[in-house]
This record gives sequence, structure tokens and C-alpha cells, in this order.
Amino acid sequence: MVLDDLGSSLRGTLDRLQGKTRLDEEDVEEVVREIQRSLIQADVEIDLVMELSDEIERRALEEEPPGGTTARDFVLRIVYEEMVDLVGDSTELPLESQTILLAGLQGSGKTTTAAKMAWWFSKKGLRPAIIQTDTFRPGAYDQAEEMASRAEVSFYGDPDNDDPVEIAREGLAATEEADVHIVDTAGRHALEEGLIDEIEAIDATVDPDRRLLVMDAAIGQGAKDQAQRFEEAIGVDGVVITKLDGTAKGGGALTAVNETDSSIAFLGTGETVQDVERFEPNGFISRLLGMGDLKQLAERVERAMETGDEEEDWDPEDIMSGQFTLKDMRHQMNAMNKMGPLDQVLDMIPGLGGGIKDQLPDDAMDVTQDRMRSFEVVMDSMTEKELENPRSVGANQVRRVARGSGQPEERVQELLEQHRMMERTLKQFQGMGDADMQRMMKRMEGEGGGGMGGMGGMGGGGGPF
Repeated sequence: MVLDDLGSSLRGTLDRLQGKTRLDEEDVEEVVREIQRSLIQADVEIDLVMELSDEIERRALEEEPPGGTTARDFVLRIVYEEMVDLVGDSTELPLESQTILLAGLQGSGKTTTAAKMAWWFSKKGLRPAIIQTDTFRPGAYDQAEEMASRAEVSFYGDPDNDDPVEIAREGLAATEEADVHIVDTAGRHALEEGLIDEIEAIDATVDPDRRLLVMDAAIGQGAKDQAQRFEEAIGVDGVVITKLDGTAKGGGALTAVNETDSSIAFLGTGETVQDVERFEPNGFISRLLGMGDLKQLAERVERAMETGDEEEDWDPEDIMSGQFTLKDMRHQMNAMNKMGPLDQVLDMIPGLGGGIKDQLPDDAMDVTQDRMRSFEVVMDSMTEKELENPRSVGANQVRRVARGSGQPEERVQELLEQHRMMERTLKQFQGMGDADMQRMMKRMEGEGGGGMGGMGGMGGGGGPF
């Protein structure tokens, strides 16, 4: 997740305050240094970093903690509130008829974002249409058409027309029955004058209700110049941050939001058209700080249930009480494909995400779609006994399975190692005492969407929130 290193390092710093009832200057300076270091490494602009850290330091030293509040929870609350203020509100996107123009550099993910947004609007009961005006990038039309098909939404483009303004005009007419028009524009490798002139002409033609700047989470310090240029050309109403499923730092996008005095509209979190989140600042920062995001968790569960498992004899509760087999892992991987990567799901569970993730290897939950497909092929070549008891698979069996599946032996070993890591993680859940589980379930039942309500009791510290 964006700025994930910040969340991990902050949790470690705050844990060192455990048991303290009062803060001294040294404690506050340590937290502030950690925030500065992590934000700078995440490519957030220096001025923005200093503004945020100065305010956190001032409040921590000057404000009086509420009675009964631990030092850790007091600082956590201040960091939470200031971080929410930094990312700002979510871009206003009413569920009504509108035209949205997407801008950004080539490779930022505009075409994929158009399909994801269209899918999101369709799930809200609206009829979206994608209009592809990119005549610059080879294959843009085919990609957009394919993505629109996956999202099951209307699409317009004209591969034989090299005038993007005319395509935009004709696209609006051809899809006039749609409620939401999403106009995808061309990008370049740099902010060339031709790109700016073109998008200004398209903007004048479609007269959009909202103009969204699409930015790769790895944009870095170049975000400021890019944001300024698009703001001057067409105005920016919101930012879409893409590719948050990778190792991107993400701070540049926050700089862009600040530079354009706008807000974040959507987060792109994966490879499929369903991997998109409406940005909610409270839940976003809650996940970052290890406090969960129940609203997003509920939405992902609902999404997974819409395409429920066809094998009715499999009960997910079985893996919490008994042996974790490769068959269970297959179901778990399918669930991850529907809900998103497991590390993202863990982030949404109050009190579990940060702590568990910080103890696992970096690749413990790395089950990308390509790996999932190859793992499926490997498991199809295993015997029933091997699937039920993967720890019994020895070197000779690895060689046999590799030959039978057409996969390298290393991939078979990867599958077995992935199983061991997932089994280890599930044992941590199984090891939770009844009281811990009841506290977690009480929070999940009583708190709608993370935010400040999810802060009480995080990390065993209790708290007044």
C-alpha cells in the first residue's frame, strides 16, 4: 500500500512508547524524525513534510492528553488527525449524470483507470461509457476496447480517425444514453506542448464536469511539475493514484494533491477492473497506521460474495480450526483474486494488519495472478495425498510434479514454500485467545468503516477513542 513503510516504521516507533503515561521532548522528537524520514523516502515534497511534522510536534508538546490516555494513543491520535488533514477530503463524485476527463502522462494507467472507474459507477447503478481519444499510442484503442469489455460497459473509439477532438465529440453523441461519460486522453513521455494543446482542445469540446489527473504511485518528485502543468492547462479537480499493488512509494501523488489544491478520487490497487477503491481519507490513514478499514473490508467481502465459490462443500472456517491443505490454499488464492491481495485485506482488519504483516517476509503474501495460474497447474499434477499433506512432498515427488505440470522444479518449491508461509500466518490467527477474538469481533460489529473509532485498544494499549 502507498506509504506502507511509513506505517510500519511508525508502528515500531509508537510501540516504544508503550506503558508511558507522559511524553517528553525526546519521545516526540523521535516520532517526528521517523515521520520525516519515512515521508521523504516516500517522495513527499520537503516543504510538505516539514509542515506536517512541525504541526505534529507542536500538538504533542502543547496539548494536554485526555485523562486515562496512554502516551502511545495520544501521539497516534495526533498523527492520525494530521495525516487525514494532509491527504484531504475525497474528490466529490456524485452518483448522477456527469462527464469526467482523464489526464496524465503515458504509462500512468489512464486507460486501465477509465475501465475501473466505469466498473465502479456501474456497480452504483449508473450506466457508464468510455470514450477513447488516444490516437498517439499504438494499441490504445484495442486496450481500451478490451478493458471496457471486461468492465461490461459501453465503449466508443475510432481507430481510423486521427483527430482526437473529433473522436471525443462523436463519442459523446454515440453514447448519449450513458449516465457517466469517461473520456480517456492521450499521454506522452514528457509534458510536450502538443499534449497540452490536445488536451485543452478536448477539454473545450467535452466541457467535463470533473477533470482527474491520473498518476502512477511511483511518480516521485516529478509529480510537482506535472501537477502544475495540468492545473494550468485544464484545472485539476482530483487525483487518481494507480499501481498501489506494487512497491511504489506514493508520496509524489500526495504532493500533486497539495500542489493542485485538489483531493484524491480513486486508488488503483490491482490488475483487474474490480481492483479500484473510492478514496476515503479516514479509512486510508487507519490502514496505514494499522487500525483497519472496516468499510473497505465489507465492500471487498461483498464483491467476493457476488461471485461466490461454486464448491459448496468447502467451509473457510475449517482452515481456522484444522490442518491447512493445498486444497485450502487453492480456495484462499481464489478468494484473494476476488478480494485483492491478502496483505491488503489484512490491513483492513483492526489490530491485525500491521502487526502480522511486519512479522512476515516481504513476499509472504505475494500471490500475483501469474503465480496463481502456475500454482494451479502444479496442483493439478499432484496426487490427492500430496494435496492433503504437502509436507510429505519430497525431492522425487517435486521432480515428478514438475515434469507432469511442465513447470520448473523451482515453481513447485515456491508453491510449497508459499503454503508454509500462509499456514504460519493462519496459526497466528488460531493462536489468538478468545478474549482477543471477541474484542476484534466487537470492533468489527460496532464500528462502521475504521477511522477514529478503530483506534481504541490497538496494540494492546487501550485508549479513549
